[in-house]
Amino acid sequence: MNTTIKTFGFASILALGAAASGCAADMVGTGDDSGNGGSNGGGGEGSGGGGTTGGTLDATGTYKMTSTFDLATNVPGTVGVVVNDIIDATDSSDDPTHWVLDQIVAQMPSGTAKTLLQGAIPFVSGYLNDRVLQWAPDFVTTMVQVGSDFGQITKKFGLNETLAVTGSGSTYTSTRTAIGAHFAFDNQTFDLSFSAYNVANVVVPNVGITMDSSGGLAVADHKMPLPYGGIIHMGLDAAIIPMVDANAHNLGQLLADKIDCAAVGSYINTAISNQFGFSVGAGVFTTACTGGLNAGANLIYSKIDAVSATALEFDMTGTAQAADTNHDYKVDALNAGKWIGTLSYSGTPAPLAPATFSGARM
Repeated sequence: MNTTIKTFGFASILALGAAASGCAADMVGTGDDSGNGGSNGGGGEGSGGGGTTGGTLDATGTYKMTSTFDLATNVPGTVGVVVNDIIDATDSSDDPTHWVLDQIVAQMPSGTAKTLLQGAIPFVSGYLNDRVLQWAPDFVTTMVQVGSDFGQITKKFGLNETLAVTGSGSTYTSTRTAIGAHFAFDNQTFDLSFSAYNVANVVVPNVGITMDSSGGLAVADHKMPLPYGGIIHMGLDAAIIPMVDANAHNLGQLLADKIDCAAVGSYINTAISNQFGFSVGAGVFTTACTGGLNAGANLIYSKIDAVSATALEFDMTGTAQAADTNHDYKVDALNAGKWIGTLSYSGTPAPLAPATFSGARM
């Protein structure tokens, strides 16, 4: 292609320079990430700043948000007890036998069978331990993994939210609603809706918002009480347990899948028969085993759910950078969001560890 170079007069060059300056001024804050302008002389998509200049940026609308919290130093003490209860089934040299026998004895009514088992526990425990690979081959490794993952989700989790903004100019009001939880562990992520697991949405109305001319957005101080026990219960059942056992969706199902109660009952009956020359029937111990596993699971759940008796309350303010990515003078994204404030659970507020959020117009 031949390129023709035309010579302009000095006045023409000045005129072109003035026009170019005017166009550049129109594009402040609207260039794309590469610095290139869009078609027809317009700006590309903006990723920062307040977005388009030359008009008033409008923040009204509803945004899909994700907030991430790190509770490493603020986890309620009861949660630590729950983690220990899960690990308790695996942390002794004779586990899971010792733990299973404890559950069985607790379920048995007073009588000859219970008396015989209590008197023979050291012998029965050794007999079961020698055969643990037949009745619980991967129970220990599974429960250790569950305890580790549960500890992770109790300390770091996210909220899936909506932020509905009304108002005009630089002053707005909003309703912030937590509608689900986001969990990440073992290189996997899970987004779970509260409504699907009987956890109520958390609605916080009348949250003030201001936005300056550069798109700097500030969220006023507000409190958000979370049903923390319900959230981590949901994470255990819907995220952690199916990861370690695709056949299980709650702790009772996991225990039943990892411990063969029929085999346990048979082994216990054989051990007692060998020790005392008297058999009460394997079915008695099998039934107690099944009931004991359910009771053990329910005990753990009761402690998890008790955490929600007192809300985990966030008291926070937020900042973010609003961005207009399509030049329609409406905020499309909330970037680099940060929450600061305090976190309380049945006691004195403690500083909230660094927390972040982001949002996009729905």
